[in-house]
Amino acid sequence: MTAPARVPFAVPDEIAHDVIAREPLWYAYAAGDDHPAPPSWAAGPSPEAAGHADPYPAGLIRADDRIPLPFGTLDLLETAAFPHGRVSDPVADPLGHALAAAFGPQWYDLDNPYNPHRGYASGRSHYPVQVFVDDGTRWRLLEPDRHALTGLAHASPGRYRRLALTGRYARVLPSYRWFRGSLVHAELGIALRALSVALYRFGLPATLRMPGPDGPALIAGLGLRPTGEWSLPLVVDLAAGRPDATTVADERPDDPVLAELFDVNRAQRYPDRPAPLGCGVPSGAAVPGESWAELTWRRNSGRVPAGLLGFAARPCRVDGSVLEDAARWLRLAPPSATLAGVAARTTLTVAVQNVTGYADGVHRVGPDGSLELVRADPDIAARLEGVYGYARSPSSGCDVRHAAMLWFLSVRPRDLHAAYGPAGWTAAQYVAGWAVHGLGLAATAGGLFARPVRAFDEEPTRDLLGLGPDEMIALAAIAGTPRHPSGAVLDIRL
Repeated sequence: MTAPARVPFAVPDEIAHDVIAREPLWYAYAAGDDHPAPPSWAAGPSPEAAGHADPYPAGLIRADDRIPLPFGTLDLLETAAFPHGRVSDPVADPLGHALAAAFGPQWYDLDNPYNPHRGYASGRSHYPVQVFVDDGTRWRLLEPDRHALTGLAHASPGRYRRLALTGRYARVLPSYRWFRGSLVHAELGIALRALSVALYRFGLPATLRMPGPDGPALIAGLGLRPTGEWSLPLVVDLAAGRPDATTVADERPDDPVLAELFDVNRAQRYPDRPAPLGCGVPSGAAVPGESWAELTWRRNSGRVPAGLLGFAARPCRVDGSVLEDAARWLRLAPPSATLAGVAARTTLTVAVQNVTGYADGVHRVGPDGSLELVRADPDIAARLEGVYGYARSPSSGCDVRHAAMLWFLSVRPRDLHAAYGPAGWTAAQYVAGWAVHGLGLAATAGGLFARPVRAFDEEPTRDLLGLGPDEMIALAAIAGTPRHPSGAVLDIRL
């Protein structure tokens, strides 16, 4: 049987509450299919969760060819005030320091199985996005955990100073199936904003080049095989350059789910000209009076003690200025015309409680960052906990009911497809990742944690938020006061 769906297409009973299996239906609907068929893999058992896969294939790097990143990045960031401060001291290797600031490990949490932690959120600390650095003569892989740039065994020669950000789908647990694509694309947006902030801190102007026809050749030129396991790169130019002219035969994966992700990713087409990357910080951002080093150190996703999973929050009143600042960070669009256009078409909805100056309930963010009450509801956080995919238990935190802010970024997939073609789908994920990294910084400045999630049951959540039936929740984030802000955490910054 097929249950009546509060979406523009029918959803079979067996996947009515499956966020992962429903996403391909949204993608097909966006492209014009009013009766999308469930994916064939949705009827079978979910693959067993496995441990972390290697972030890159065996034989990619040359372990005997490592150049250490510079030391002292922590000390330099201590001199730069959050959020507008820049490092004023002259440094010999500003790019090396910027890479350490953006992607370097921050702490090792003895209570947590997913280590080490960096300065940005990543699902289960998979960190599927890899950064490659072209110094003008050769490509190297950034290995943050080794604090080094490492030679590639089979890479083509470099051409000019640039960075390439690409994600490996096979790095993410097979149990996430089709959603591995969304996780990788959202983290590309997160990594892009972390990079933009860091480059600006160290005075390095850059431009963003969206994925283009040269993407498969660039992947192959880095020695990434099979190419179909990797997303088309986001290229950040540090010097004048242009796309590679060569073409290669892309390698569509044999795995049917990965093959679908490959098709979605390779369908991207962007007419955008290269755009200045910018600083990643809104002009009106609050100034809490601390350094970038301290701010990044305090960022977390709601850490829990050993033996617990999920996240933990405690009820605590929050000043309204924190909510307003979060809206400013979320509303700052990423560079490129397409990403800016998709950001303008992304609806920001927030459920708040215990926020001074704002009624408990659902609010919508306007284009200017102002918040408008949609529906007052003193129990909104508890109601949303009831439709969260991970129930509270003796072994799980998931304190949704104690959150101060529950943010939801939603899009109308068919509208995006009409405006931007297939690129609209993936661009929405880049935008969502970019936005939630900004939220994480704003929340930290306000004394809160922020945790990106996609585990809310879509239908009842849409009803609680007052979203239209053709709106898909691209990403959500839970922000609240940490219940366990510290513990057995080792400082491993360099």
